[in-house]
Amino acid sequence: MAETFGELLRAHRLAAGLSMGQLAKLTHYSKGYLSKIENDLKPPTPTLARLCDGVLDVGGRLVEAAACGGPALGRRQVLVVGTMLGVGALAGNGARSVPDEQVIAGMRTSFEQLRELGLRTSPAVVLEPLKALHHTVHALARENAGVVGTRLLLLAARIAEYTGWMSQEAGDEQNAVWWTRQASELSRAAGDPDIASYAFVREAGIALYRQDAAGTISLAQQAQWIGRAGSRVLALAARREAQGHALAGDRHATESAFGRAARLMACASPVGPYPALGTSAPDPLELARGWALSDLGLNAEAAAVLDRQLTSVPAGSRRTRARFGVRRSLAHALSGEIEQSCHTLADTLDDVAHIDSATVRADLRQLARTLGRWHNHGAVREVYPDLKRLLAHR
Repeated sequence: MAETFGELLRAHRLAAGLSMGQLAKLTHYSKGYLSKIENDLKPPTPTLARLCDGVLDVGGRLVEAAACGGPALGRRQVLVVGTMLGVGALAGNGARSVPDEQVIAGMRTSFEQLRELGLRTSPAVVLEPLKALHHTVHALARENAGVVGTRLLLLAARIAEYTGWMSQEAGDEQNAVWWTRQASELSRAAGDPDIASYAFVREAGIALYRQDAAGTISLAQQAQWIGRAGSRVLALAARREAQGHALAGDRHATESAFGRAARLMACASPVGPYPALGTSAPDPLELARGWALSDLGLNAEAAAVLDRQLTSVPAGSRRTRARFGVRRSLAHALSGEIEQSCHTLADTLDDVAHIDSATVRADLRQLARTLGRWHNHGAVREVYPDLKRLLAHR
């Protein structure tokens, strides 16, 4: 029985009837490099493990072996987070009047405008205004009972959830988790099962960027089990679960979860009075499917899906265009289409510069390492200086 990654890779390569040269051609790595991997002279990268797993169709066994045999992956942190429901002084002194419909609508409009701004600029621009707005809305909710208090709690929960997302985009994982769990607490107080469930989807997204497949799957499944969330939130939870299965290299479970997500999304009700939770992309399931195909090592398929889907993303949705645009360029590079990778990246770099995202930079670093293997290619030499400038900027 094979014990090391190299031994397991050799066993599966031979079982597939492939020579070392044939595997090198299919994965776009050199024969010499793969020989060092098979002989355990070099450790496998997660990207190489997923590529080989996809080419050899071994259901995640190489992905798991690389994770077990490589540097220890950090376990999901267990954070003891207090609730803000009973914490913090009220802004100002003395009693205030009950806010009327126009006041509540005005605060909701302020939140929606900050969300729109977050689609196209750095999280640093919107984080402080979001926190200030949350403080005001939460304080008013604590001062008012009944229907008014409940509506304010619901708005405070929505603001907290989005503040968590912007914290993650700013590279602040600890505050991302804190704000997400705050949103869950407030949503329970307001009787809204959607945000309570979606908080688990958000935490699953944090696990996804840690390359924690098991944590991603577990949190996404909890989002589907814990309450009475609507079909849209359940669809986004199944979507995140599918991405976790792809990270683990399980193609069958990935497709099964995406199928469940599609059925749920088809049943989703029209958007209510508050902005819809989660992505604003026209077809979030297909974009995520393109991402997942890349994690499964099926990069040519991933690039084709992302090429098609990105044409429908509005120009103003810079965050979505940057996130999936970088993934598209990475998929092209990993499938050996270096010219196309650089061409699509050139179209994406302006969006990346505007949104200043820590999560997008993580993918950009992987793309830089991949393109670096073709450093003498003319298209790579042309785009690489701009790529390096973006990565140097913090």
